[in-house]
Amino acid sequence: MKKVIIYSTKICPYCMRAKNFFMKKDIPFEDIMIDQDPDQMRIMMEKSKRQSVPQIFIGDYHVGGFDDLIEHDMEGKLEDLLRD
Repeated sequence: MKKVIIYSTKICPYCMRAKNFFMKKDIPFEDIMIDQDPDQMRIMMEKSKRQSVPQIFIGDYHVGGFDDLIEHDMEGKLEDLLRD
């Protein structure tokens, strides 16, 4: 399974929804809290070209935010993205 990274903040409700989504599906993820590490915020912005959170990556693929994640799942694309 490819590595899942979620860039998030402590107070973001969509971040919590994304994390809960992966937990319910038993998909491990790395949570990078950009509000606690300004360097990680810069990295997230460089990788995603976005300032909002969450920003979700599966391997090198930029999924986007929570709505993008759900769209990928509903279209059946998520499983393919997770495969090595």
